[in-house]
Amino acid sequence: MRKLVYLVASTLDGFVADPTRKDPSDTVFLLAGDHAEPLMREYPEMVPHHIRPMVGLEGAENRHFDTVLEGRVSYVMGLGMGVENAYPHMRHLVFSSTLTEVPDPRIELVAGDPVEKVRDLKKEDGKDIWLCGGGALAGAVRDEVDEIHLKLNPVVIGSGTPLFDAGFGIDRYALASSRVFDGSGVVLLRYVRER
Repeated sequence: MRKLVYLVASTLDGFVADPTRKDPSDTVFLLAGDHAEPLMREYPEMVPHHIRPMVGLEGAENRHFDTVLEGRVSYVMGLGMGVENAYPHMRHLVFSSTLTEVPDPRIELVAGDPVEKVRDLKKEDGKDIWLCGGGALAGAVRDEVDEIHLKLNPVVIGSGTPLFDAGFGIDRYALASSRVFDGSGVVLLRYVRER
């Protein structure tokens, strides 16, 4: 059975987006540094298609994932930057109860229960499923998350969208691996859910 892996960047205080629910990549998360190239090589599928040629990943095979799940807020943020489909190299699903269409017909728009959809996806053959965000979608499918791959950035922002934007609950994970990038201060943490 395929796993649902939440691969996401976070601040030290556990936020994946700023208080306006925008991706803080250009201001908060470190896009350059000694962590950037190793992470792109390890997870080439997470690099948006319009960036891939600039970093030598055009045509790179997906190593871990063949499906990406994205919430409406994350998807619309990309649309605002002129990116209709950041991940055409994967099956791309956008979850929304308000969007009625998307400009790229390769994207599957899902209006129904995200938990049910994730359970169905897990039963399919293929590589693992990447939950790229945002916090609201992660909160909705929290019980289905099998692994968390957290790119922890050495910054505190005080408020914003939490890693899991959901109610209180205790889910236990075991640390499977860690990698510290001394130059940038970024730490990649890989946790596996204890079931």
